[in-house]
Amino acid sequence: MKYILVSGGVISGIGKGIFASSLGVLLKTLGLRVTAIKIDPYMNIDAGTMSPIEHGEVFVLNDGGEVDLDLGNYERFLDVTLTKDNNITTGKIYQQVIQKERKGEYLGKTVQVVPHITDAIQEWIERVAMISVDHSGEKPDVCIIELGGTVGDIESAPFIEAMRQFQFRVGHENFALAHVSLVPIIGPVGEQKTKPTQTTIRELRALGLSPDLVGNGRNDSRMFSRIKYQLKRHINLQIACRCCKPLEPEVRGKISMFCHVGKEQVISVRDVLSTYHVPLLLKEQGVLSFFRKRLDLNIMHISTEQRIKGECILKEWTKLTEDHDRLNKSVTIVLVGKYTNLQDSYLSVIKALEHSGLKCERKLILKWVEASELEHKYEKINPEKYREAWNLLSSANGILVPGGFGNRGTEGKITAAKWAREKKIPYLGICLGLQIAVIEFARNACGFSDANSEEFEPDVTHKIVINMPEVSLIHLGGTMRLGMRSTIFQDGTEKWSITRKLYEASNFIAVGKKHIDERHRHRYEVNPEYISALEEKGMHFVGRDETGKRMEIMELKGHPFFVGTQYHPEYLSRPLKPSPPLLGFVMASAGLSLDNIFQN
Repeated sequence: MKYILVSGGVISGIGKGIFASSLGVLLKTLGLRVTAIKIDPYMNIDAGTMSPIEHGEVFVLNDGGEVDLDLGNYERFLDVTLTKDNNITTGKIYQQVIQKERKGEYLGKTVQVVPHITDAIQEWIERVAMISVDHSGEKPDVCIIELGGTVGDIESAPFIEAMRQFQFRVGHENFALAHVSLVPIIGPVGEQKTKPTQTTIRELRALGLSPDLVGNGRNDSRMFSRIKYQLKRHINLQIACRCCKPLEPEVRGKISMFCHVGKEQVISVRDVLSTYHVPLLLKEQGVLSFFRKRLDLNIMHISTEQRIKGECILKEWTKLTEDHDRLNKSVTIVLVGKYTNLQDSYLSVIKALEHSGLKCERKLILKWVEASELEHKYEKINPEKYREAWNLLSSANGILVPGGFGNRGTEGKITAAKWAREKKIPYLGICLGLQIAVIEFARNACGFSDANSEEFEPDVTHKIVINMPEVSLIHLGGTMRLGMRSTIFQDGTEKWSITRKLYEASNFIAVGKKHIDERHRHRYEVNPEYISALEEKGMHFVGRDETGKRMEIMELKGHPFFVGTQYHPEYLSRPLKPSPPLLGFVMASAGLSLDNIFQN
């Protein structure tokens, strides 16, 4: 097993996840099987109880693991299926060690950070790295480990020490380190500063880790500013610097001098238009060739089938970037949400829309509307923002209401769903977005004027959405309906259901089959007592769970595209295989005929 550790310096959120994912894509082009592990130094057991505004979206895996959003990047880029154990947190490690101590497994010894915590980290990595991440059942060849946060953080110290030990545990030829740093551009003349990188490399080496590759990026997921790799251990490094403009000769010389590399090893990397270009950008700079030599990656054992798959991946990614650059038509999607101040809160939705846009040959123009600003009461608070929000909503080719929790902005979301329904604008509701659409329909089409969710109004008369009886409302962590669950298309829907036809046309299910699997994350559901009344008025629940009592997919008859899913289809979307509901939504929003999908 080969291990590549990706660390970061200066600031967090610098792009380590995109770098790690892109490196994994390159390794897969050789026919290698690649897995990934994300280390998050926070004390939380998992990301499930963390606010999206603080930490970005919570990504959900097949096994119900609520994890960091970077695991979503890994799954999308590498087209793999990870588990909750692929996300390590300080909380998980300490919980494991303390449980072992309570059972007496340490035989009376004093339990300490070194060696017990550091050993637990290393054992966890070795165990998870061997888990198959694809349908082959074969163990991976390479494991990419991303260390979250920045070098020097107090909470990162045990993981840094564990990795220092790990390089000797597995052997130098099986362990490489890539470091992502920052080259800021300061002042009106755009002076490029190298001091932050000098400092973080010095600190990393002082902790016992010497980087083989250092990538320096700006705080933008599309922009990587430097890649630096070591040809000989400790001093012979090559650096690729990515900035808004090429590196000045004096800056190149400064990096050479203070980072102990020759000038010819300092490479300037141009900007790229999207994250999809990053793998090819790294390949152009020789990163793949370097790691083949550094880790002695012997690909002779790789089967012909795997090599062909690797070649196909390279061709597909090249075509993907070319297609992305050639897009000249656009489609405008308005996302009405609660966490719009941090767009990473909806990262998987954004990526899934991009995947669908590429498939439809449309450039995605995504506009953000804070749901509360659509509410009538907000007109008195801030009339200018109220008008701006409504102007944005009115400009939409399609309206999407994603998942979320809490009652802030819910009336604005209900208003947006009503606008989409009445104006015949394509609408997609995900999780809460489905519940919102059902509440709106119950109020305005079925005559239940006070219809609401038990989450927002516990004592309302018409509880259209209720909490699931098996879900705890007291203990929040890991208690929702989580992970991969089955949805059954109902009899009689095969000829008219848009969603069913989308799944069939996208080869997610065979024609005539009824069963799909998607990932869930919710604790409330549509009240089955109101289904008959809703369906009498034209809202149909074409997909339900195995019992038939839990509503999974909603469609509105007589509308160009009005769909809601209780599950999160965005989690399984891939750049080369977009999610069917999102693909249909973007097609309808772009004015493309959905009839093409229904052709055999």
